Amino acid sequence: MNRLYHVALSPFCRKVRLTLAEKKIEVELIEERYWEPSPDFLRRNPAGKVPVLRLDNRMMSESQAICEYIEETVPTPPLLPRDPEGRYEVRRLCGWFDDKFNQEVTRKVMGERVWKKVMKKGYPDSKTVKEGLSAIKFHIDYMSWLLDQRRWLAGDAMTLADFTAAAHLSCLDYISDVDWNRSDVVKDWYAKIKSRPAFRSLLADQLPGMPPAPQYAELDF
Repeated sequence: MNRLYHVALSPFCRKVRLTLAEKKIEVELIEERYWEPSPDFLRRNPAGKVPVLRLDNRMMSESQAICEYIEETVPTPPLLPRDPEGRYEVRRLCGWFDDKFNQEVTRKVMGERVWKKVMKKGYPDSKTVKEGLSAIKFHIDYMSWLLDQRRWLAGDAMTLADFTAAAHLSCLDYISDVDWNRSDVVKDWYAKIKSRPAFRSLLADQLPGMPPAPQYAELDF
């Protein structure tokens, strides 16, 4: 049985889940408390990070590498363009969200408001949360600029770049920390992603002691 060792509100795990679901690859989801690493988990990934995917008896880590492996082995439906320029743009935007957006927004907001509570590391630092919520405005404006020129973030077709961005934003939306009124075009883009069958398992996520925001699972939000 294929297995994905993951954490429900990790954007990196969500990116892999979306990719697997879009390709119709069935996996068993195993919650992994990576901050309390077990010897078994460290054997699966000595880096002590999630996601870890066991696929066809191969153990894989690092979300971008996993997604590109899946793309190469199961090319339909495609999540990367065929031309080098298009693939570059997808990879650039995946890096934008997994690096820049994660550092400036996800880590600050989710780290303080969710993971400190889950890991029992004290109370949120309001200054750090405010910094993250301020930074997200710039990123939404950038996405809006991209989507004014394209149907999807990286071009005319949905790609891994869209799944990467949606993975981060969906985590923040779980705790109602995305101002969807800031950009109609970004809200419409997210509504299209959110309505895909691949997104259904994400919308069913429930963190113990921390229920999702009311609009989180609503397709018409």
